[in-house]
Amino acid sequence: MAKEKKQNNAKTAKASLPPSGLKVVWREIWKDKVARLAFFVIVAILLLTFVGSLFLNQGKITEMNVLDSYYGWGQNGHLLGTDDGGRDILNLLIMGGRNSILIGLSVTLITEIVGLVVGLVSGYYGGTIDAIIMRIVDFIQVLPQLPIIIVLTTTINNYNAFTLVLLIAMFGWTTTARYYRSFILSQRGRDYVLASKTSGSSDFTIMFREVLPNITSMIIIDVVLTIAGNIGIETTLSFIGYGLPSTTPSLGTLIGYANDPVNVINRPWLWLPATIMLLLISLSINYIGRALQRAGDARQREN
Repeated sequence: MAKEKKQNNAKTAKASLPPSGLKVVWREIWKDKVARLAFFVIVAILLLTFVGSLFLNQGKITEMNVLDSYYGWGQNGHLLGTDDGGRDILNLLIMGGRNSILIGLSVTLITEIVGLVVGLVSGYYGGTIDAIIMRIVDFIQVLPQLPIIIVLTTTINNYNAFTLVLLIAMFGWTTTARYYRSFILSQRGRDYVLASKTSGSSDFTIMFREVLPNITSMIIIDVVLTIAGNIGIETTLSFIGYGLPSTTPSLGTLIGYANDPVNVINRPWLWLPATIMLLLISLSINYIGRALQRAGDARQREN
């Protein structure tokens, strides 16, 4: 009897515990049919681009063969046709999608780390430190981002994908810093922060061990939505010819075929697959982001 009572008490205690953060996130995604579909779409795109690229010879993807140029859908063994250089569009789509996603992830990693640290310091200390940091942020945000990146891409020697990541991140961290600062300002006066200060904890400990865990849900939401935005920036720059080098496939370079009216009307296989992939990525991340926002706010969660 005593053993059964202990087991029942353990089950009751386990049932009374609140679900973990990951469980709440997954529950919100799974309950929302659109978010669930968006999740599977993102997984399918990641498998196509990252796993599919493992089976491709990257050196031959961009090799030109004029004799195979402008094959249409399914012609001569090319499922999505070929471009003006005889390069297989499906292979370019796989590699281009992978490159665009990798750049979006890389830029997001840099901007989130820098923005989070700057936002933490600015919001936690406030006063003069906050005023100085925010004026620097305001100045950078006023600068015309795209024109400056375009000028730099034309003047930097040995321009490559790594350079593009740094150029985009050079401006992107400011929005992230302002975003996190707003949450830190609301946390700095909470009782747990004041109690930590009273107990003699260092500012570094309070910021990264006390305050930071309390904004984890906001970090997850911002990371997901920022990835979509950074992929869009890279695609835009590549579309107008100032993104990745012409030798490196990208969703933007594929969509750039639509600049020619002849391609828009007579050769949709050149630009349409990349356009659809970019649209699916953007919409899917947006719907998943909404589910994450509900997971971060108990008042918005679905029952």
